[in-house]
Amino acid sequence: MAEDESTGGAAPAPVTPAAAAPATPAAAPATPAAGQDGQDDQDGQDGQATRNMVRQPRVVTRLTDPRALRAMAHPIRLSLIGVLRREGPLTATAAGELIGESSASCSFHLRQLAKYGLVEEAGGGKGRERPWRAAAQYTSWPDVAEGPEAAAASSLLRTVLAERYFQSLSRWIQAKPDEPEEWQQAAHFGDTMLYVTADELAALADETQAMLDRFMARQTHPELRPPGARLVAYLHLAFPGDLSGAGEHTGQPGPRNRTEPREPGQ
Repeated sequence: MAEDESTGGAAPAPVTPAAAAPATPAAAPATPAAGQDGQDDQDGQDGQATRNMVRQPRVVTRLTDPRALRAMAHPIRLSLIGVLRREGPLTATAAGELIGESSASCSFHLRQLAKYGLVEEAGGGKGRERPWRAAAQYTSWPDVAEGPEAAAASSLLRTVLAERYFQSLSRWIQAKPDEPEEWQQAAHFGDTMLYVTADELAALADETQAMLDRFMARQTHPELRPPGARLVAYLHLAFPGDLSGAGEHTGQPGPRNRTEPREPGQ
């Protein structure tokens, strides 16, 4: 399953609200991800260090409807989901102030997200002063789309997310010279080419996520953040390809992209 933990950011100017799509079940209920029991195995340890590393169940909203994927593939909506995950519950007015949008625009987009189970009312308040919260800390959708409509919707969402990743990275590159030296050194920037099987690549993703899960409780429990902690964008990207560009001009895979079968004894 593809998985996103959109943290949002500055969004472009508000769009004109369009006609709302009919409400249909589009997402499976938010549930803890398999394999997460909410407790880190750190026998014999206590105090702040253990609390900082405690693992919580990773609650995931699983999108099953192409319309839900298209609904999410919008910069303002991604920003709203992100800010609600970090700062919520929030009213449309408060969320708008954080992402630089009008309360009317945020109110409209929150209602659209609610139709697909991505956000929900937190109770209390009226109209644009109703508080909203994110339905889950993560959103996932199938890696392999079922049919052309789902494939197109999935590609649209991935493209919008990739553009946001690039924008965030570009902002960091511009700001990096003015950042403290310790953060310039700690930030990651690079790539590695690997020969792996599909199973090995999937296992690598699981191992990486398990390491990151140690810090996820800090998202919703600020008291667990140690002094000096900052919000960091940690991108997950790994896919078959050759960064050298080999094969681009011929339309064929580069010679390093595939391992040719060998005859016995070779």
